[in-house]
Amino acid sequence: MTSIDRESSPVTAVPSRLLTAHPVAHVANPRAEGGRPIGPRERAVLSPEGFAAARDEIRVWPGYAETPLRRLDGLAAAAGLGALVVKDEAPRFGLGSFKALGGAYAVLRVLRRLLADRGVTEPVTVADLIAGRWREDVAELTVCCATDGNHGRSVAWGAGRYGCRCVIYVHATVSRARCEAIARFGAEVRRVPGTYDDSVRKAADDAAANGWVVVSDTSYPGYMEIPRDVMQGYTVMVDEAIRQMDAPPTHVFVQGGVGGLAAAVAAQTWEVWGAERPRIITVEPDRAACLFESVRVGYPKAVHGDLDTLMAGLACGEVSLLAWEVLEAGLHDALTVPDAAAVEVMQLLAAGRHDPAFVAGESATAGLAGCLLAMADPALKAALGLDATSRVLAFSTEGATDPALYAELVGRPAETVEAMP
Repeated sequence: MTSIDRESSPVTAVPSRLLTAHPVAHVANPRAEGGRPIGPRERAVLSPEGFAAARDEIRVWPGYAETPLRRLDGLAAAAGLGALVVKDEAPRFGLGSFKALGGAYAVLRVLRRLLADRGVTEPVTVADLIAGRWREDVAELTVCCATDGNHGRSVAWGAGRYGCRCVIYVHATVSRARCEAIARFGAEVRRVPGTYDDSVRKAADDAAANGWVVVSDTSYPGYMEIPRDVMQGYTVMVDEAIRQMDAPPTHVFVQGGVGGLAAAVAAQTWEVWGAERPRIITVEPDRAACLFESVRVGYPKAVHGDLDTLMAGLACGEVSLLAWEVLEAGLHDALTVPDAAAVEVMQLLAAGRHDPAFVAGESATAGLAGCLLAMADPALKAALGLDATSRVLAFSTEGATDPALYAELVGRPAETVEAMP
């Protein structure tokens, strides 16, 4: 595998039948360990026992259903792949994102620990919490977090169901529509100047000052348990995809962000396939590429600036330390793509030219964009080991979570796309 420095020599894809030419950067991870089973370091973050607990819990929640795995045979043929499947998270619990699995599950775990500390010894179920059992104890808890939209919506949804107070911090570029969606679950939404990472710090500071509990999807020194619960919730989605596939994937393209989702994908596929696991490739916005830079230098490296990207869910400048524990050896490659590539894939999927149309939001398509651009560039295609026999799994992580923005970018409302035959 080759390592290409994004700052000095980006790989530029040639025009293809599918996407316009866009600059793509690639760095191979020299610390990737693909020839061994998952080890104790990775299992200390995401364990089989933790996955089983999350799976058994989430499967009995009201409204649970597996989300579809879409087989894009037409797009696979057009791109020159053996198979292409995409896990579509738009229908997840009516929240429009895979993050429904993480934040709400972590809030539940926080409440169980609180009630145990208060002497409750019997099992604490979601049904009991929704029914208002232990209402007074639960109402004393305030949970908070920073969000670009989807994680905060999940935390607010969980808090609203269970009966605790919720305060959500959003940074400067989070849209009004996303804030309103969070507030509909009863959360208080506070806007913070700066970037996502600034809102993370503000949430932590206010929680410490007020005795609240931070329910974050990113970890930092001294804060590991709750992000682990969030990531463990994500493994439920990965397990669904694995069981829905006809054959194991050779490659998995997954969005970057702080790395929690990518770590869940890497760990769960490693558990299932061991030394024969697929090649794991993260894809990030070129303006917010903290995983890319961390792989390049070999340690968690923050990136700075305004992190201004349309892919709001991936506008992250600092890698989660827990996620890095899995990804340092579990990630094979990192790519970056520009916003325009993600938007073109949104439009491609909505058009329904190759396969039945479906809705994918602006943070949902980075992984698929990276795959399609790689297939259009011979050098990058070879570097990633892609060919006509490759079986690719990607994740469409959200639907139209900002309906107005989706309609603006795609040229038609999400409802119109969903109604297409």
